[in-house]
Amino acid sequence: MEILVCIKRVPDTSENEIEVNRDGTDIERDDLVYSVNEWDNYAVEEAIQIRDKVGGSVTVVTVGDEEGEEVVRREMAMGADHGILISDEAFTGSDGKGISAVLKAEVEKGNYDLILTGAQADDGAGQVGGMLAAMLDRPYASLVNLIEVVDEKTIKVGREIAGGNQEMNEIDLPCVLSIQTGINEPRYVGIRGIRKVASLEIPVHTATELGIGADAAGTSAARSKRLDYFVPEPGEGAEILEGSTDEIIDKLIELLKAKGGIK
Repeated sequence: MEILVCIKRVPDTSENEIEVNRDGTDIERDDLVYSVNEWDNYAVEEAIQIRDKVGGSVTVVTVGDEEGEEVVRREMAMGADHGILISDEAFTGSDGKGISAVLKAEVEKGNYDLILTGAQADDGAGQVGGMLAAMLDRPYASLVNLIEVVDEKTIKVGREIAGGNQEMNEIDLPCVLSIQTGINEPRYVGIRGIRKVASLEIPVHTATELGIGADAAGTSAARSKRLDYFVPEPGEGAEILEGSTDEIIDKLIELLKAKGGIK
């Protein structure tokens, strides 16, 4: 089975204190530590496990600047067979639809049975998986937390729905799935794996090579634009808990008990 996993390089929230810049146009990006998007990491692990069971290969792809190569190599060190960086200044300012159009062009250059994305990334919109499926006219399932390969033409996917219940669906291949965290336990990437892929050449695909024009991606094609970043003011009656993590947890439990939230 040929599997393509779409990944993204994002600020690592466990390593950074995210702050809005003075203009309110973006977050402060100086000195940020970046890593692969958490949801995408689960998608790559799932792809590797499927490949190990049924054969085939796993390719990871990201859209970004030259620093995006960092997360491509990281996921190859994890076990992906191939990596692709899609990079062009023409893609700057793309919205979810623009990124989906770029990925569509890349998908059509290959012959993939299964395309995986994370359920969402740092923007939290959760759009790309569904938009990509629609553009490719392929079946799609979101928030997938279970995948079973039936045969070379069909898979079963599970989704958690209201009340903690599990919904199972049978989907024809080729298809697109967005992966929920918790579907697996992503493996540890060691120094040996990183060194193994450090010298591998990562192909870079540009707008010209993909046949992407200004009407499909980039600022001029964007149908949605980010207007402002801000930190909401605490609402009336809000209480900010301070102290160590353990102290905050204890205070929160006492407040929940006092309010009747827990017994």
